[in-house]
Amino acid sequence: MTFADLGLPPDIVRAVTEKGYTTPTPIQTQAIPVLLEGRDVVGSAQTGTGKTAAFALPALARLGAHKSGGPRILVLEPTRELAAQVDEQFRAYGRHGNCRVALLHGGVGYGPQLDALHDGADVVVATPGRLLDHLEQRNVHFKNLEIVVLDEVDRMLDLGFIDDVTRILNQCPRNRQTLLFSATVADAIKRLISGYMRDPVDVNIGLRVSPADTVDHAVFPVDGIQKYDLLLAMFQQMEYHSVLVFTRTKRDADRIAEWLDAHNHPVTVMHADRSQKERTEALAGFKSGKFDILVATDIAARGLDIAGISHVINYNVPHHPEDYVHRIGRTGRATREGEAFTLFSSDESTYLGQIEKLIGRPIERRKLEGFPYRTEPNLLTSAAPAAPKRRNRGFASANQPFRRR
Repeated sequence: MTFADLGLPPDIVRAVTEKGYTTPTPIQTQAIPVLLEGRDVVGSAQTGTGKTAAFALPALARLGAHKSGGPRILVLEPTRELAAQVDEQFRAYGRHGNCRVALLHGGVGYGPQLDALHDGADVVVATPGRLLDHLEQRNVHFKNLEIVVLDEVDRMLDLGFIDDVTRILNQCPRNRQTLLFSATVADAIKRLISGYMRDPVDVNIGLRVSPADTVDHAVFPVDGIQKYDLLLAMFQQMEYHSVLVFTRTKRDADRIAEWLDAHNHPVTVMHADRSQKERTEALAGFKSGKFDILVATDIAARGLDIAGISHVINYNVPHHPEDYVHRIGRTGRATREGEAFTLFSSDESTYLGQIEKLIGRPIERRKLEGFPYRTEPNLLTSAAPAAPKRRNRGFASANQPFRRR
């Protein structure tokens, strides 16, 4: 199967080939032919499966060479970083069709966005809040809109954007194609589907419910008051080249970054309270290697395209078990091996149990030798179903918590 076999026009196939892709992923294979027929689609697939191309390529194909006043494609994203990444992909895939794209999100001035809209953008990629600002100021209209894409809808729900999304949809033509992508489908999302979509086709690739074999992951029990110290000790013992540290709160992200910086670790931080310029510089610095460590809240780091991460550290146990698999999947990609560690205090037992239930196996507990624990860590795992035996890949044990490279 090739991209041409899916029915995409030559100019788009050419752009995909120039990006280095030759074989469609499963969600692309299933979604693209249906979208080219003009059907509404509810898609489910995790990050890294080619989801953006699955909706961008057929949308651009339907756009064709025909131009009209005002945008014909609207893509809504929950965060600025995701919107920027989708904007880049639309520009790359539409380069041979002279596709014009407007990127609308907060944290930056209105001038360049107004210029892009006035130049006749064919595609608008936006976050809900900034798009509503432009709609209220009559900077953009949707009279000729043909396709609406709601991406990462579960995160829009988490961020409280569902009311904004419905306000936007109410201003879109009823006779449109609507595409919705979400890892989970909560009741609020079901109401969107029933009220704003027409007989949608389900394209469900599914969320990976077990970590990849290329990821060595473990839990480090520790008193909550010692998490900062254990994290620093881990960095002193690990052999790493790029680490993504997840925190639950913006305050923790700032504190951890300040602590690591004070101990001469090249670190940067990303969360919603930072300006767009700061967030862009942080991401660019991490990708370039200027910073070895990126500390981020889960919302800020959702869906970011960052290659070559050697380690993921969860400073807190994720509250949603699917987020655990999503987070640690940031390392160990493209056949490379990676390591993912979670700092676990006793008050997080419920969340850890939910993760082990989801993946169907206990997660190994480890102890960092030489660390002055206030309380001896309990290395006994919960009574989750036993994991099937697998070939020894040289992963670390409780007495050797990190794999040597």
